[in-house]
Amino acid sequence: MTVHTLTGRTALVTGGTRGIGRACALALAAAGAEVVLTGREARTAKAAAEAIAAETGATVTGMSLDVPENATSAETFECAESLLAEIAAEHGELDVLVANAGILRHTPMGLIDAADVQAMVAVNFVGSLAMLQAATASMRRRGGGSAVLISSVVGVLGGDMLAAYAATKAAIAAMARSAARDLGPEGIRVNAIAPGVIYTDMVSPAPREMLDATVARVPMRRVGRPEDVAGAAVFLASDAASYVTGHVLAVDGGMVL
Repeated sequence: MTVHTLTGRTALVTGGTRGIGRACALALAAAGAEVVLTGREARTAKAAAEAIAAETGATVTGMSLDVPENATSAETFECAESLLAEIAAEHGELDVLVANAGILRHTPMGLIDAADVQAMVAVNFVGSLAMLQAATASMRRRGGGSAVLISSVVGVLGGDMLAAYAATKAAIAAMARSAARDLGPEGIRVNAIAPGVIYTDMVSPAPREMLDATVARVPMRRVGRPEDVAGAAVFLASDAASYVTGHVLAVDGGMVL
C-alpha cells in the first residue's frame, strides 16, 4: 500500500509563515520532506521555519519572498526564477511545490478599486503562474515532481464582495488543469486545492454575519481548519496520488457537490 511519505524530497511552500501555508509546511515536514517556506519578511520566515523544525525534527528553512503588489509580470517571473535557483544551489532541485501565497480584498461591485484588482492579479494569478513555471523547470532536472496550487471554492461558486478575488482563484484552477496536460508526459503532476471557509487571519476580518451565512450553507456546518487543507496537500504531493493530475480538490465541507 502506498503511504503518504515524502522522505528524501524537497518541498517549497510559498506564503508559509501563517494560516494554510504554515499548516502545509508543517504537514510536509512531518511527512519527511525537507521544507523551504517563504514569507515577506526574512525574520518571520526564519522564525516559522525554526518552530516547525523544532516540532517535527525535519530540516526547514525560511526565506524571504516579497514581490511588490505593483510588480510587473516580468519582475514577478524574475523573482520566482531567482528563488528557485537559490533553493537548487542550497537544497537541491525541487520535488514538491505548494503555491499558497495570495491576498484577498472584499469589495462590493461598484466600489472595486483598480489598485486592488492589480494587486490580486499580480500576487494570486501571476505569482502562482511564475512560481509554477520556475518550479517545474527545477522538477524537470529532478525527473518529475508534484505541484499543488491553492485555488478557492469561490472560484467555482462565487462569493459576496469577491468578484475580483474569485476570478483570480478560478484562473488558478484553470492553470492547474492546463499545466497538467503540458507537464504530464514529463512526470510532473499539477493539481489544485479549492478550500472552502477556512478560519485564518485572512478570513477573520470578514463581517461576522457574512461568515455565519456562509457556514450555514456548508453541509458539515463548520468552518475548516488550515490542517484540513494541509492533509490534502500532503496527499497530492505524495506517491499516494501518483495517478492524480489536473484535479481541483475541494476541501470545503461539502459546499461544492
